[in-house]
Amino acid sequence: MLDAATRARILADINGVYDTRQPLPLLTKAYPGIELADAYAIQEAFVAERVGAGRTVKGYKVGLTSKAMQETMGSTEPDFSAMTDDLFLPEDTPLAAARFLYPMIEIEVAFVMKHALKGPGVLPVDVIRATDFVLPSIEIVDFRVGPGPGMTIVDTVADLAACGAAVLGANPRRLDQVDLRSMRGEMLINGEVAQAGFASAVLGNPVTAVAWLANKLGEFGVTFEPGQTILTGSFVRAMPVKAGDEVVARFDQGLGDVKTSFC
Repeated sequence: MLDAATRARILADINGVYDTRQPLPLLTKAYPGIELADAYAIQEAFVAERVGAGRTVKGYKVGLTSKAMQETMGSTEPDFSAMTDDLFLPEDTPLAAARFLYPMIEIEVAFVMKHALKGPGVLPVDVIRATDFVLPSIEIVDFRVGPGPGMTIVDTVADLAACGAAVLGANPRRLDQVDLRSMRGEMLINGEVAQAGFASAVLGNPVTAVAWLANKLGEFGVTFEPGQTILTGSFVRAMPVKAGDEVVARFDQGLGDVKTSFC
């Protein structure tokens, strides 16, 4: 475990990346004693600073939802982060690629909550009751802690679970209108299919990811509030993007498309 002063120094360094544009070395290399609890404490302090500056928590993201990714990152469970309102961007609007450091894109099903939900003991059926609708979404993965060999879940968790931003579509579907387990999605970059897969790759069902996160956050006394958006994790491999790229996340079963581009 790290002491409070060391955690504060790491937080200041992460904040400094937005000015220097130079990503940090892996925290697990620079601070061999850092643990997952330290990483979540740093993340929590980062979000608290944002809220103190006038931002609001608009939702949460789940990452590392596939067993393969968990094994790659040395984890036995997903990771997560709160997302403030400035991380949600309008669809079909050019985004400055220079805003990001290592931008990569993922396609996900986003849940918008109708009722409050808090663990422990949340089951998938509770998620279904509490969900207003789902939306197509693109998550822009980004790294303030530079990716490299030996990166672990500790490095990503301290770094907002590697979240850069999210773009939500405007084509809502109720859960009784879709079968998420069989839903197929495609990631198109400049008109070409770069990745494709099924939502069942997310813990068997994205509903399960929301239940997992509600229970995990319940350990911290956190409640999903009505109107908050939950990104449930990608079911395809993340792909890098650059200025000039146009991206479409396309889903079947009527969920439709969400688009963005980088300039």
